[in-house]
Amino acid sequence: MTMKKLILMVMSLLVTLGALAGTEMAESQDLRIEYKHKVASPDGRLQVTVLCDNGRLFYEATLDGQKMLERSALGLKTSIGDLSRDLKWTSHIPAEPVTKQYKMRGTKAANGNYQANTLTLTYENKDKVEMSVTFQVSNNDIAFRYTIPEQKIGRKEMKRARILSELSSFNFPDGTTTFISPQIGPETGWEQTKPSYEEGYSADAPMTDASQYRHGYIFPALFHLPNGWALVAETGVGSNYCGSHLSDFQAGIGYTVAYPDAGENNGFGSDFAAIPLPGETPWRTITLGTTLKPIVETTISYDLVEPRYEASTDYKPGRYTWSWLIWQDKSINYNDQVKFIDLASAMGFEYCLVDNWWDTQIGRDRIAELSKYAQSKGVHLLLWYNSNGYANDAPQGPQDCMNTAIAREREMKWMQSIGIKGIKVDFFGGDKQEVMRLYEDILSDANRYGLQVVFHGCTIPRGWERMYPNFVASEAVLASENVFFNEGAAIKEPFDLCLHPFCRNATASMDWGGIIMNKYLAPDNKSRHPRHTTDIFEMASGLIMQTSVQCVAMQPNNLTELPQWEMDFLKTLPTTWEETRYIDGYPGKYVVLARKALNGKWYVAGLSAEKESLTLTLDLPMFEADETLQCYVDDNKSGEPTLTTLKIDKKGKTKVTLLPNGGMILCR
Repeated sequence: MTMKKLILMVMSLLVTLGALAGTEMAESQDLRIEYKHKVASPDGRLQVTVLCDNGRLFYEATLDGQKMLERSALGLKTSIGDLSRDLKWTSHIPAEPVTKQYKMRGTKAANGNYQANTLTLTYENKDKVEMSVTFQVSNNDIAFRYTIPEQKIGRKEMKRARILSELSSFNFPDGTTTFISPQIGPETGWEQTKPSYEEGYSADAPMTDASQYRHGYIFPALFHLPNGWALVAETGVGSNYCGSHLSDFQAGIGYTVAYPDAGENNGFGSDFAAIPLPGETPWRTITLGTTLKPIVETTISYDLVEPRYEASTDYKPGRYTWSWLIWQDKSINYNDQVKFIDLASAMGFEYCLVDNWWDTQIGRDRIAELSKYAQSKGVHLLLWYNSNGYANDAPQGPQDCMNTAIAREREMKWMQSIGIKGIKVDFFGGDKQEVMRLYEDILSDANRYGLQVVFHGCTIPRGWERMYPNFVASEAVLASENVFFNEGAAIKEPFDLCLHPFCRNATASMDWGGIIMNKYLAPDNKSRHPRHTTDIFEMASGLIMQTSVQCVAMQPNNLTELPQWEMDFLKTLPTTWEETRYIDGYPGKYVVLARKALNGKWYVAGLSAEKESLTLTLDLPMFEADETLQCYVDDNKSGEPTLTTLKIDKKGKTKVTLLPNGGMILCR
């Protein structure tokens, strides 16, 4: 028998076996064999193909028949074996439906309804080390993760593994542009507190642009494809794994998943992940759409995870005042905090945040008095803490209260005894698994004492609103404090707030840090640099930026300076939502969203960062034909904030004009 006939016989046998297993195999010109498996979304529009070609794993995706992801790599390198090459498909669980309904406390949607199809494929390398890859595909979302079983290799039982690196890549078509933020190197920034996800974003930049610091890019990452949009992120990261980011772009490969830099957390801890076996990686997620609607409305971060523990109490959403944003460190004294408590009380806000240095500038005994006073005014205090320990060199106190279990137990028990309702913990050291464990420990311990948690100077949340019921939000963005620090950030504020609904705030709650109503960034509202947005822009930002405990950074002087109708709106500002709908927008230019509050009332809010007036025709089916709405808008001629009315036409549409750096709000 000739060699050619033998090869043809083997190929025929493999094709027959593949058909029985539900697998497609194709012969290429060089006689390599591709093992192909496919899984589609419930509506059939989104299709993912997973293939093993010459011992390496890849996947690719189409939406409505259009290529959205070119061939992208899969695989892991681990302490028990290289699971990125010399792989052979061994078995699979055929595609089957997954359905999940759940409720959320404080995100863009109160009710989750996840429907997807799932496919699990198992492979082994030349040393018989096994790994499975699971794909779940919903109508606009792809999610995948790896599972390594407990297994015997030779005579040794493998019950744990170090995941050293990951080959997972995202290879988008040529012509794709980016809205992404660079990862900064370790032990950088003020008092070596970075990386902290506080760098700027690109705007339609080429993929070939190198990252600013040569450390790749952070999640989430937004991409404008030639035929649509893609949002890449991860979810389900707690103490079980390290946080990840994206590498720099490589031609023909795209962006790969990158693990923390060895220098993060001041060099302490591992730059890999360690898992028991059987064990799983977090989910990598890709949201795809021909428009931006699926990007803005996605709930994939929450669809894939489960609560880690039960809430110890009924955590209350709300609004808070914050002296530090404009009055800064010197305001952290008893008398000034009374002024901001009184402001919160006058506005009907639930909370007042007391920022850094309260332990020395007010003292613990007087904080207890201040908390008692706040409660007498219908307000509860939130307290700032430094994460500290070894993680950073930041001098602010209280220090060393959150970095050990013993310290947290003592501190949180005291806070509960004096009626504190939440904490803001600042300055974390990176994305290593050891740091992720600290986040989870703080959240778990705080839950025992009825404390909600906001993180600052920190990583992004990764499904945390669902995983941890007392988690509120993370900063993880170049936030409002920078509007105070320098005028450049104030000028850029409209761009930032017109971008984040499509990326950072699309995947997780974001503590932007303040609806700023002062016209100047100074306590006297006359000096320093001006705010570069209109009053209506700021008010609308409270609806656009999503977090269940929202900062309304009013100052005491605003009570006499603002029109009564502006204050009336802020007094009733909702912070939790039944539903969110994308209406119109373009990242960094303008955005219009509709949100339905838990009381059933719809709000439509818009922001513009354009340099010229922008007239939009909005389709608003949530309102009735011929209905007349309240309209908060900047006057086209004077530019002054105005409360007027606007009518919906018989087709459910209306026209509205947004001024440069302006906004609008429509509601009943």
